[in-house]
Amino acid sequence: MIPTLEWTDKGVNFLDQTKLPLEETYVLATTYQDVATVIRDMIVRGAPAIGVSAGMGMALAVQKSPATTVDGLLKDVDEAAAVLAATRPTAVNLFWGIERIRTLVRKLAASQPADRSDADKIKAITDEVVAEANRMYDEDIAACKTMGQFGADLLPKKGTVLTHCNAGALATCGYGSALGVIRAAVERGHEIDVLADETRPFLQGARLTAWELMKDNIPTSVLCDNMSGALMRQGRIQAVIVGADRIAANGDVANKIGTYTVAVLAKEHGIPFYVAAPWATVDMATKHGDDIPIEQRSAYEVTHSNGKQMTPDNVGIENPAFDVTPAKYVTGIITERGVLYPPYGDTMLAMQAEVNAATV
Repeated sequence: MIPTLEWTDKGVNFLDQTKLPLEETYVLATTYQDVATVIRDMIVRGAPAIGVSAGMGMALAVQKSPATTVDGLLKDVDEAAAVLAATRPTAVNLFWGIERIRTLVRKLAASQPADRSDADKIKAITDEVVAEANRMYDEDIAACKTMGQFGADLLPKKGTVLTHCNAGALATCGYGSALGVIRAAVERGHEIDVLADETRPFLQGARLTAWELMKDNIPTSVLCDNMSGALMRQGRIQAVIVGADRIAANGDVANKIGTYTVAVLAKEHGIPFYVAAPWATVDMATKHGDDIPIEQRSAYEVTHSNGKQMTPDNVGIENPAFDVTPAKYVTGIITERGVLYPPYGDTMLAMQAEVNAATV
């Protein structure tokens, strides 16, 4: 298991994904402000990992709060939530992680015995919150492995699978969503090789997907983002699988910029296009993809490569981090609760009802 992030006695330790594949170094976040920086600067990235990171950031906010009363602690928690929520708006898992901890803190605060001292109340809340953050970590790994089991047989017994960006162990707490499905297929004996789009401008495919698949000895080749259509036309690609940062209630999928292009090309060439993501990535409150906020990142990521300027001075730059793939291009959505198929409006509502029933 690649140690993407880990709760320690000193803070949350993050593998610095901006330095991969050439350096394997770590960043220790000791405050929720540190975690916000780690998320914003893409030291950690990938929706599931961002969600758990946010939960751990909230746990740090509770653990490091100087508050001497429960009311003061609640105020500090709300402030931490606002800071973390401002980091990367497209990934709905971010808000899931924040709200899971904030809701728990409020519940615990309301249930503390009246005769207990404030110090004892705060300690009890802190212990429970830290335990919950670690449960979120364990749940993410388990969800990825279950997704792999559901999705493995959807991939070819022998052939080439294309993926875009990085939806692997590095984008989760371990194992991966889209790459987890690939790993599970390989474990079942499928003879699969992977084509990894380089994923400009941050090159998550070239730097991260290739790195972690090579560690698993899964045959991998990197291709430029504009090459996939030609290879599809040549019959070189049998399936496409990607992750997601948010899935709307109608099945529209927000993922790394360029995913939409790949999905349209796959549809044109009759190639199945799968999305793998935990149920926490599904946002039933967002009715369709047009309502998903798209993060705009720094122009520097486009104008410079490895610190060297690549574009003329003062040229206009567009750098949306994500695009939205309409549901009509998505063959199936693989979650830890099962595989969803069109019509997604119906199947997602049915799965949401199952989730609600399980939590009663």
